[in-house]
This record gives sequence, structure tokens and C-alpha cells, in this order.
Amino acid sequence: MSRKFQKTTEDFICGNCGFKVTGDGYTNHCPECLFSMHVDINPGDRAAECGGLMKPVDLKVTSGSYIIRHKCLKCGHEKSNKSGKGDNYQMLIELSVKKDLL
Repeated sequence: MSRKFQKTTEDFICGNCGFKVTGDGYTNHCPECLFSMHVDINPGDRAAECGGLMKPVDLKVTSGSYIIRHKCLKCGHEKSNKSGKGDNYQMLIELSVKKDLL
């Protein structure tokens, strides 16, 4: 199986807050509440069978980028994703200050 990124453009309804998300091929979480879904093994492949909701649990800054750490509420898998330019900045701040807030 390739570890290469696969661009997958999809719109979706957030499983946590119900926000309607317009995907751009790089969208991997809800820009409003920062939750994600456990759908990929490798970025964009949609090969994960779990399908669980992934809670944002940590935020780090690396080379000027915000990196959100997600943890699957169903199976416990953890994965990091870059934040998007349309992400709710207040939620990013809250995640960085109090990681168990969400």
C-alpha cells in the first residue's frame, strides 16, 4: 500500500457539531470544532474501516504551522494533521491552552 498522499475532494457534515464542510481535497477535519473522522490509513485513501469520530487532543506549532493531534474515540488511533486556513482560531487557542476542553 502506498504512503503517498491522495487528494480526495469531498464535502461532508461534521459528525460532532453538524457543520456543513466544503472540502478542497486537503480538508481532513471540521474547521468549526476541529473534529475529524477515522477514514484514512494513508492521507486521502479512505481505507480505514473504523469510521470513528476523532477528537482533537493536542496542538503543536512546527515550522510556523499548527499541527492538530486527533485521537479516535472508537479505537484509540492517533494521527496528526495540519490546521487549515479556515479553522476556527478560537478553538485552536482553546485546544492549545486546555487540551481536554473539547
